[in-house]
Amino acid sequence: MEGRDGKEVQKFQKSYFDVLGLCCSSEVSLVENLLKSLDGVKDFSIIVTTKTVIVVHDNLLISQLQIVKALNKARLEANVREYGVKNYQNKWPSPYVVVCGALLLLSFLKYVYRPFGWLAPLGAVAVGIGPIVLRAVAALLNLSIDINMLVVIAVAGSIALKDYWESGTIVFLFTIAKWLESRASHKATASMSLLVNVVPLRVVLADTGEEINVDEVELNTILAVKAGEIIPLDGVVVQGNCDVDEKILTGESFPVSKQKDSIVWASTINLNGYISIKTTAVAQDCVVARMAKLVEEAQNNKSKIQRFIDKIAKYYTPVIVAISSTLALVPVVSKIHNKTEWYRLALIVLVSGCPCALVLSTPIAMLCGLSKAAKLGLLFKGEEYLEALAKIKIMAFDKTGTITRGEFVVTDFKSLLDDVSLNTLLYWVSSIESKSSHPMATALIDFARARLIEAKPDKVEKIENFPGEGIRGEIEGNEIYVGNRKISSRAGCTAVPMLQGDSREGKSVGYIFLGSSPAGIFSLSDVCRTGSKEALNELTLMGIKTVMLTGDSYAAANYAQDQLGGALDVIHAELLPEDKARIIKELQKKGPTAMIGDGVNDAPALATANIGISMGVSGSALATETGHVVLMSNDISRIPKAARISREVLRKVIQNAVIAITTKAAILVLAIAGHPSVLAAVLADVGTCLLVIFNSMLLLAKPRQGKTCKNTNDCSSCTNKPCPNIESQNKCEAQTCSSKKCVPRCRSTDLSSRSCENKKRYNFAENEELLCNLLNEEEVIDHQCCDKVAQHLESQGMHNQSAHLSRGDENKCANSAPITNNYITDGGINKAKRYDHGNHSTTTCKSALKSLGSDDYIIPENHYLKKECCDGQYGCTLTGGLSEIVTE
Repeated sequence: MEGRDGKEVQKFQKSYFDVLGLCCSSEVSLVENLLKSLDGVKDFSIIVTTKTVIVVHDNLLISQLQIVKALNKARLEANVREYGVKNYQNKWPSPYVVVCGALLLLSFLKYVYRPFGWLAPLGAVAVGIGPIVLRAVAALLNLSIDINMLVVIAVAGSIALKDYWESGTIVFLFTIAKWLESRASHKATASMSLLVNVVPLRVVLADTGEEINVDEVELNTILAVKAGEIIPLDGVVVQGNCDVDEKILTGESFPVSKQKDSIVWASTINLNGYISIKTTAVAQDCVVARMAKLVEEAQNNKSKIQRFIDKIAKYYTPVIVAISSTLALVPVVSKIHNKTEWYRLALIVLVSGCPCALVLSTPIAMLCGLSKAAKLGLLFKGEEYLEALAKIKIMAFDKTGTITRGEFVVTDFKSLLDDVSLNTLLYWVSSIESKSSHPMATALIDFARARLIEAKPDKVEKIENFPGEGIRGEIEGNEIYVGNRKISSRAGCTAVPMLQGDSREGKSVGYIFLGSSPAGIFSLSDVCRTGSKEALNELTLMGIKTVMLTGDSYAAANYAQDQLGGALDVIHAELLPEDKARIIKELQKKGPTAMIGDGVNDAPALATANIGISMGVSGSALATETGHVVLMSNDISRIPKAARISREVLRKVIQNAVIAITTKAAILVLAIAGHPSVLAAVLADVGTCLLVIFNSMLLLAKPRQGKTCKNTNDCSSCTNKPCPNIESQNKCEAQTCSSKKCVPRCRSTDLSSRSCENKKRYNFAENEELLCNLLNEEEVIDHQCCDKVAQHLESQGMHNQSAHLSRGDENKCANSAPITNNYITDGGINKAKRYDHGNHSTTTCKSALKSLGSDDYIIPENHYLKKECCDGQYGCTLTGGLSEIVTE
């Protein structure tokens, strides 16, 4: 449908309403009946914990204000939620509650003037019961029973029994407790609202300097963001560079460097520098806004426990009302003289008929868990997935881009055709790979660009992606296939060329075919993410089995396993997407299984697993859409944290249910035992609700500082200082003591994972800035992070942490060392003779590494001499082409 200006008018609209009168599940049926009676309402969701109603409606038939008006007829205190503002009006008790409490205090003057004993409590009832009666009448008109109706009956019964003070106290305690409950509930649910509320409401246009409202900004608008300001909308940097604090969004504690073409998100903070950004989303569609909505709407996908409790609650209240009515009729039918006690018992049972605390026991804990996970950059798409993660026994990981960084570097590229030059082949391959989102494609494009070869995507035709195999395309009349070994069958080639040595070194080997003829071959290297090893070890400590599922070769998979120190339990390699899904089904026979992945190849496995966790920042759109949980950062150390949160939530749910059921049962037992009190029943009902909320809020409390073991073999002596010495860290990492076991806590720092965002490194010799991949991706060191000190992981040699000695130091090697036959000249890797250390009697580590540009420049394997070279004491590394001695 089109409007007058020719633009399409959106027929259906999703609107959010804050309904402050939505106290507990008993009002849900009231809201349902109201919304069902409205023309134009297509669908709706009611979220009790956040007092939110989400309505999908035809905005041509019914407006937001009309929906608000309908809800407020039932005294539900509804209003339309504006972007970035969650309305909360109950910061203080209402004047009626204050007056009600004052009148109750006045009743104690009955010893001075006796009528105060009944006048003051009745006055308190008259002042405070109005809103309760109105909501009770609205519920009655909609044929539903809620807590308001039960309280009105309890108050009327107490007055009939001449318990005036008790009737006034019931009204006061109920109203003040509901206010406290709303405050506590608001505090429990406010953490996600802060994400949106932190976004500035005014923005500055870069071209004119004019300030406008954030909700007036359209797509592709250029905005100015100064140092110290919060980035208002999602966008792409078009000018300038800066460091950005993304902690609020991804949970990443280290600043991230941004430059031209970098993606930035709303709510993150520009720490330094001036940038101009081009918006890629309007205010309501920013990642941070969608995060908040996703966490809130996730409660619609209820957990199994919640669905079970809802079924109980559905029949609980009618059964209790029937029992209460029966108790009230007993003295009438049996002609018992002590009718008062029976009526009082009936009232107590009736007040116990509202299952508010029991119904709240699950969703409030789930919401706190969802909010806590979101702060760590983990978004659950439903409560059921939070519950399911707590029961996971097996976790399967993709390799490329999940366990490893997915930041490939091309280490070798050869043309196999005499009539096709290397540059021509690179031009074809980079142009075709520009149509792919695979990390290997980026590496090939960068490799071509470094040789001044620009890809031309517009020249490519008939693109076909083969998940788990590669890509096919036509360019300038040539049919090109690029991919792993499996792509050869697509090309119709049976003789697949080989690259000697690369498979043994764990590199990924790729193949290029011109039609059915082998045209080229290349290899790429990748390294494991910082924290991967520790995350896998932590999952093992939690009793979760870890599995690798990769389409890469077994050599590459085993190389990654070596980098991880054998942390994975099982490895499956050379898999197609359907193979991953099949293995997931086999694993599910052994226990609930989760899958963690980031690409199109992982989508079938993510959908098949009990829980699919997709990498939101680096992952493909399909993987993010398919996953049940989205990891906003690339840090898989968040995975064990998510598992721990889910287990904590499940424990809280069980605790809350026990508290709710035990309290109700205790009141009934006391009443039957001869200690009936309607006041105690009301207090127990609202008090239990508060107790359940406060218990759930403990999930949001900040954890206490962990204690770190001085001795890695003994958890009995601990200190609050993490990593007390380098030796204990090098042995097995510093550990955190708990009541049951030691858990890994400290990790060595890999500066290369968080530095050099602008693809530059520091040359200590000439103070020049060189490309990061000039030598090797493992050797990225930022001059801002490293003052002639390199820190590197075990995967990059045998040194967990090392400190440079002076350049003049010479340390003799004791044993033979594995030396490669590669050397570097002008940034290129060429062949040279193997250096013979002999018995190392006089040869030093320093002399084994000659200056850059020498005709016989030798580098150790992976740019590091292994421990064996120097008898476990010394090793050598390169920084900007110069050799330095390092020691543990």
